[in-house]
Amino acid sequence: MFNLAYLVVLFPIAAFTLIVFVTRKYHRLSAWTAIAGIFGALAIAYGILLEALPQGAELLKHAFIAKINWLPLGQSSFTMGWLIDPLSVVTLAMVTTTCLMIFIYSIGYMRTHGEDDPRYARFFAYISLFATGMLGLVISSNLLQFFVFWEIMGLCSYLLIGFWSIRDSHEHHIDDAQVVRATNASKKAFLTTRIGDVLFFVGMIWIYIKVGTLDFDKIFDAKNLALLGNDITTLGLPAAAVIGFLLLGGTIGKSAQFPLHVWLPDAMEGPTPVSALIHAATMVAAGVYLIARMFPLFESPAAAPALAAVAMVGAFTALFAATIGLAQDDIKRVLAYSTISQLGYMVAALGIAAYAAGTFHLITHAFFKALLFLSAGSVIHGIGTNDMMKMGGLRKKMGITTIVFIIGAFALMGLPPFAGFWSKDEILAAAFEKLQRGDFLAAFVYACGTAAAFFTALYTGRQIFLTFFGAPRDQAAHDHAHESPAVMWIPLAILALFATLIGFVGAPFFGAGFQVFVAEEKPEFNFIAAGISVAVAVAGLGLAWLLYGLRPLKAGERDPLSRLLGPVWILLRNKYFADEIYSATIVRATIAFAALNAALDKYLVDGTVNLAAAFGRVFGRFNKWIDENFVDGLVNEVGAFTQEFAGGLRAMQTGRARWGCSFSQKEKIT
Repeated sequence: MFNLAYLVVLFPIAAFTLIVFVTRKYHRLSAWTAIAGIFGALAIAYGILLEALPQGAELLKHAFIAKINWLPLGQSSFTMGWLIDPLSVVTLAMVTTTCLMIFIYSIGYMRTHGEDDPRYARFFAYISLFATGMLGLVISSNLLQFFVFWEIMGLCSYLLIGFWSIRDSHEHHIDDAQVVRATNASKKAFLTTRIGDVLFFVGMIWIYIKVGTLDFDKIFDAKNLALLGNDITTLGLPAAAVIGFLLLGGTIGKSAQFPLHVWLPDAMEGPTPVSALIHAATMVAAGVYLIARMFPLFESPAAAPALAAVAMVGAFTALFAATIGLAQDDIKRVLAYSTISQLGYMVAALGIAAYAAGTFHLITHAFFKALLFLSAGSVIHGIGTNDMMKMGGLRKKMGITTIVFIIGAFALMGLPPFAGFWSKDEILAAAFEKLQRGDFLAAFVYACGTAAAFFTALYTGRQIFLTFFGAPRDQAAHDHAHESPAVMWIPLAILALFATLIGFVGAPFFGAGFQVFVAEEKPEFNFIAAGISVAVAVAGLGLAWLLYGLRPLKAGERDPLSRLLGPVWILLRNKYFADEIYSATIVRATIAFAALNAALDKYLVDGTVNLAAAFGRVFGRFNKWIDENFVDGLVNEVGAFTQEFAGGLRAMQTGRARWGCSFSQKEKIT
């Protein structure tokens, strides 16, 4: 199956092509074409997984690599190929599984009031291309190929976040305000992530300049890593460290880490299945995957400053985003900040060299976050609003959605035995063990991670109680509420099963375990770290119950947490005013710089060109006058003189030879 790994990319791209050129006029056929494409990819991915499992850690030492010459470069060439190692194997299985569930769910979600979205087929074409981008990135054998698929996902995120940025006059499933929000969100996502992409691209070029290749196996060769480590740049840092910082920039953009986190909460303006794809299976996972893929470079001694920056950015982001989630009322926006926070856990884990824990959390998070977003979509589909303040009491009308959402929520909180407990606990346990050895960086990661775990349980508990419990706060919306159709809740049930059980793959006492498969070592279960983690999560959930469950919020009543936090609530509600700060500084400076350039172009560049043109016109008119009055005048005078002179000569000679001389007609000799 390793030799057929390229098919995981060909199946969804074939589905995209068929939908665009053949089936686009047939909604159901387009949907099933997309599902068939991702199902084919899933079959190959699971075949690869079954072939890889018996090899275990041996596959880590001897990864399977297939290459095809692509672009000749004199004596060398760029290649395209596929790399199969433990990281790509487990990620392929995760991406194809979650994508298949999201694709099936979308059949029902993209119908509103019994009618398909007018761009139904286009939606399935886009998500097929989106899946292609992530799957191609996962198996890429070199950084250039990796970057191509990375950018394909950037394009797809722009198209899907802005999917409802166009509205025909006959379309009533979206309003004009939605169109504006979707337009702004898609542009914001595209431009913000481009910042990270530029940094990533510069790092990639730097690697090529220094080692002459972009193939992963050659970059990670001990000789080339030593070369990057020994090359001291003008910044006083080894090239390995500078490249690490640049690659971290790519991750910060793609995985929405501070300070480039601002695009991801707005990305919810796309259809909910898009949110699930971006937050769970594709886009943001790619940034974490970049650090995991380039980990041999990051863990080299020369790149230690970059690895420390990875840990600090991830830990701070985990806590920063978790606090913001406390004060949001949009059910999807809360989950968006949750994603930013959980990605921070993964990045922080990689930063303290807890590679197995970080990559395992990447896998488990995909399942329970896809479950949560799709469950939130089921709520929105059933009640017709995103605002949790207009919800309440939905457990009586949406029983299945309530159960699966709570399962996903418990996994997110890190409560045993759900998936999030095993993966998040491994991250905190790794940090706990390192801080006991006096590692200051690990202590920072542990402190931020533990605090973030408390806030995660608090805002997730708040979400559960506001949405599903208590009395309805908008009776009209509640009367409209209904359970989603089977095509939507069956994928939710399957994802709930994964969110419950997938964590046992990484449990320290379970078989070979995920850790051995990825990192060749199996940690012991740390009861102290696990106990603290669970206690913190239970405390957060308990506080949520005291604030929102014991005495459910009523319609029009002020949020009790706002009374408790006072001015801090305003800060959290406005997301630390990050967007406003960017608007007042970077955005305004960019606009001012653009205005300056426009003025320079208008008055200096265009002015110079216009002045030159005016001078040319004056000089042309002067030349015309000279030409008419001197050049042409002289020529004309010469011509006139010649004509007069010739006329005189003509009178002297008639041209007849018998005339000896010329006389006037009256004087002819007869």
